[in-house]
Amino acid sequence: MSDAIWTIKDILAWCQGYLERHQDPQPLVSAQWLLSEVTGLSRIELYTHFDQPLSASERAIMREWVARRATGEPLQLISGKAPFRYLNLLVEKGVLIPRPETEILVSECFSALDLDKTTDIVTYDDEGFEVISPASAKPLQVLDLCTGSGCIACSIAYEYPAATVIATDIDDHALALAQKNVDELDLSDRVTVLKSDLFEALLPGKKETFDCIISNPPYIPHSVLVTLDKEVTDYDPALALDGGKDGLNVVQRLLPDALCALKPGGLLGLELFEEHLEEARALAEKAGFERCEIKKDLTGVDRILIAYRPLYS
Repeated sequence: MSDAIWTIKDILAWCQGYLERHQDPQPLVSAQWLLSEVTGLSRIELYTHFDQPLSASERAIMREWVARRATGEPLQLISGKAPFRYLNLLVEKGVLIPRPETEILVSECFSALDLDKTTDIVTYDDEGFEVISPASAKPLQVLDLCTGSGCIACSIAYEYPAATVIATDIDDHALALAQKNVDELDLSDRVTVLKSDLFEALLPGKKETFDCIISNPPYIPHSVLVTLDKEVTDYDPALALDGGKDGLNVVQRLLPDALCALKPGGLLGLELFEEHLEEARALAEKAGFERCEIKKDLTGVDRILIAYRPLYS
């Protein structure tokens, strides 16, 4: 890329061709993502500003970012941000990158709690996104286990301002990043980031405390880890991926304590490996949960387990 005048159209074509030659699986999408981040334009706006030239500093950033993408580095880590539901979150290498499957986990929990059906308390923020007014909404106590970047905790608190969330993780790097996202989004009054190995720092003091416990735990079976793309294995931490032989190591540990920490009638929502959801449902029922349902992700694959603590023991 020379220092001559390069328009958005020129850069987009060059990036796509370069990444195509370096076996990027989606070179056009990657080029659009990077150029959108550098210019501040949406992907649609890129095409309505084809003749806009890039500044010298913008070209320099593009050179660096395209070279990094050509090595297989995830787009989110290159820009330092990842979209998640209505938020744009900070991300860092060494902490699990938020993914669309986890957005569905949040949606399914909102739906199961009937929060998306209470139309009389819906309002809109300055950007036109639907949120729920704290003035008339019922308080909601949420526990987010294995929070990672804090994507789940921040989304719940942002979208439902009557919610208070405790977000836990065992990893110091993840906890630091989650706290950055909480602070960046001005949610520190309702989201508490806490170091805890599952319920270790919570029970017995938090018995029958939570309306909802939600988690995207490590759930990839050992045998599947070695088959994942290098974009995952080289950049996401094994601690956030490895769920043991059957992907259910963490689930088996958390189920009994989750039942104890939930209020009667409270909801448990888990994102899990598609081939072991039936086994996870059986484990949840054995632990004492009822109305255990399996939900699908955006690709139609079984991904989410929803279960409830009985109202009466």
